[in-house]
Amino acid sequence: MSAEEADIVLPGEVRDRVAKLTQLLPDPLSGDLTGRLAGIDLLVTCWSCPPLTEQVLAGAGRLRAVIHAAGSVKQLATEAVWRRGIAVSSAADANAGPVVDFTLAAITFAGKQVLPAARDYVGRRQPLALREGLDDRTIGIIGASRIGRGVLTRLAASGRRHRVLVYDPYLPAAEAIALGAEPVELDVLCRESSIVSVHAPELPETRHLLDARRLALIPDGGTVINTARGSLLDTEALTHECATGRLNAYLDVTDPEPLPPDHPLYALPNVLVTPHVAGVQGSELRRLGEYAAAEVERFVRGEGLLGAVTEAELPRLA
Repeated sequence: MSAEEADIVLPGEVRDRVAKLTQLLPDPLSGDLTGRLAGIDLLVTCWSCPPLTEQVLAGAGRLRAVIHAAGSVKQLATEAVWRRGIAVSSAADANAGPVVDFTLAAITFAGKQVLPAARDYVGRRQPLALREGLDDRTIGIIGASRIGRGVLTRLAASGRRHRVLVYDPYLPAAEAIALGAEPVELDVLCRESSIVSVHAPELPETRHLLDARRLALIPDGGTVINTARGSLLDTEALTHECATGRLNAYLDVTDPEPLPPDHPLYALPNVLVTPHVAGVQGSELRRLGEYAAAEVERFVRGEGLLGAVTEAELPRLA
C-alpha cells in the first residue's frame, strides 16, 4: 500500500499490533512489486496494491497469506495467487456496516420523499406537511450480498409495517424468508417496489441489470438506490427516467465513475449523487486496519482467517 494509505488505515497503535507479532518492514511497499517479495511471509495490502501476477509472485516462495485492509480483492487476487495456495482475507465485513447505514438512510429519505420535498420547498420558505414514510411501502433489495443481508436484517428488526422483497438467484427461498423478505423474480420486484436498492456484485451478467425495460417497471414516484457498482444500472436510461421526474435516485456509485462534470444527473433536483462515500471514510478507515491487524494475529496463531475469500466464491463477490 502507499505510505498515505498506511498512515490512514494503519495508524501507529494499529501498526504496533502487527509489529508485535511479525518482523514488519519499516516502510510500506508500493508501486511495482516484481522482485521485491523474496523472504516475505505475509502481505497486508490496501487499495493501491497492484495485481499479484505470476511475474510478481515468481520470487515470493515464502508468501503464505494476503490480508487486504479494504473490501474487494478481485483486482489483486489473480489465478497465480490461488495456484500457489496463498490464503486471502478481505476486510469487507468492516466496510459493510457503514454501507448498510448509508443505504438505510437513503431508504428512509426515499420513504419520506425527501428529494421531491426539498425540490418543492425551494422558493416557498415554509414548512411542508410530512410526506409518507416507510409504513406500508414495498422495498425491493437486489442481491443478498453481505451488505444486502445487512439491510434486510435491519429492515426486519425495525418494526415498521413495510413489505420487503428480495431477488438473488443464489439465495434459497427459506433463507430469504428467514431474513424477513419474500423471494421474487427481478421483474416482479421492480414492478411492485416503490424503493429499489441494489446490492449485487459486478459481473458480466449483471451489467445493466436495471436496464431501460426494468426501470420502466418501477412505479411512478419510485426511488432507485445504488451503493454497489455503477455498471449495474443503465446510466442513460436512469437519467431519462429521472429527467422526466418519474423516478428519484440516490447514487453513491455511477457508470462511469465519476460522471463527467456536466452530466445532467448532477443538476436534477430528484437525484443525489455522492462520491462513493457509503463505505468507510475518514476516521472509519481505521476499522479496516483494525480488522486486518486482527487477521494478522489470527494468522500468526495458526487460526482460520475470519475474512477468508476463496477462489470459488470470488466471482460472486463485489
